[in-house]
Amino acid sequence: MTADSSTAAIRITLSLAVLILLPQISHTQSKTYAERLGWGPTDKIAIFHVDDVGMSHESNLGAIRSLEAGIATSLSIMMPCSWVPEFFGYLKDHPNTDAGLHLTLTAEWDNYRWGPLAGGQTTPGLIDKHGYLHDNVAQVVQNATADEIELEIRAQVAKARAMGFEPTHLDSHMGTLFATPEFLERYIKVGVETQIPVMFPGGHNTLLTQQYLAPTIAQLKAKGEWHGQELPTPAPLVGSRDIGQTIWAAGLPVLDDLHNTSYGWRLDSDAEVTDQALSEMKVARYSEAVRSLEPGVTMIILHASDAGLAFDSISGSGQTRRGDMLAMLSPELRRVIEAEGVILSTFRELKRRRALH
Repeated sequence: MTADSSTAAIRITLSLAVLILLPQISHTQSKTYAERLGWGPTDKIAIFHVDDVGMSHESNLGAIRSLEAGIATSLSIMMPCSWVPEFFGYLKDHPNTDAGLHLTLTAEWDNYRWGPLAGGQTTPGLIDKHGYLHDNVAQVVQNATADEIELEIRAQVAKARAMGFEPTHLDSHMGTLFATPEFLERYIKVGVETQIPVMFPGGHNTLLTQQYLAPTIAQLKAKGEWHGQELPTPAPLVGSRDIGQTIWAAGLPVLDDLHNTSYGWRLDSDAEVTDQALSEMKVARYSEAVRSLEPGVTMIILHASDAGLAFDSISGSGQTRRGDMLAMLSPELRRVIEAEGVILSTFRELKRRRALH
C-alpha cells in the first residue's frame, strides 16, 4: 500500500461513483468484516493463500499438494508465466478450486523472465529494454502510466477467461498495485466493474500494522528508547479503512487483516537444510501467527512450492518456498488451527457471503 492512501480513498470514491452513507458507516465501523459477512463477533477466519502459481512446475506441484493434502485454501495464478497452461489443466478437473489472479507487473528473476500480456507496443512503460516486465516495483512506478497498468490488468483477466476460467479474486504480485494511489485506483476499479473480489486489508489490520512497525521498534530497542509507547499509524495504512468501506459499498468483500511475513522466514545460516528442519521452523512460525490472530478475516500469504534442484535455477528462494509447502502438510499445524478455533475459508465463500449481506 502507499503512504498517500488517504488521497487514494478520495480518488477511488469519486472514480467509482460509490455513495457511502455516513449513518451506515458509523453503524458498521465497530464490526469486523467477518461479522458483516455473517460470522460471529469473535470468530477468527483465515485464508491460507498460495501465491505465484503458474510460475514454474514446482510452484504448481506445491500449490496442489498444499490444497489437496494440506490446509491451504486458496491460490492465485501469474498469468504471464510459462507454466500457467499446466495448472489450467488441473483447474479443468478441479473447477471448484479457489483460484484468483496474481496480477503480475514485474518479472524479478535474472534467468527467467516474462512480458506483458497486453503487448509491449501498447504498454511501453511496463517493459525494459529487452521487452520483459521490469524486475522491480520502483521501475514500474517510474515508467508506467495508470492507463498501462489497467490495460495489463484487463489483459490478464481476459486471458484467464479465454482459457475458460473465472477468477475468484484478484491480488498483486510484489505489491505493485499498492505502490501508488493511481495504480491502486485502477486495481479496485477493475475489480468493481467485473465484480471480482480484490485482495484489500481494510479492517483493524493488527498483524499488518505490527509488520510495518517492526523495523521502527527494533531501532528504538537498539537505542534503548523503546518503552512500549504508542506509535503513529504506519504511512502505508493511512486511509485503508476508508478504502475498505468504499470497496465494501461497491458490493465486494474486504479483509480485516493481512499476514505477509512468511517469505522471510529462513533457517539459521549454519543450520543443515533438511525437510524436517524446514518443516519444524515453518510450523513453529505459522503456529505463532495462528495464535496471534484477532477476530475477523485474515489472509495469510505463503509461497508453497515443491522446490528442488530445478527451482534453484530460477531463484534462491526455494528453501522458504519448500518450507511453506511442508508446513501446509503438517498435522501439527492443523491441530493448532483446530485448537485455536480458527475457521478456514476462501475468497469464493467471502463473495457468496457478501452477496447475502
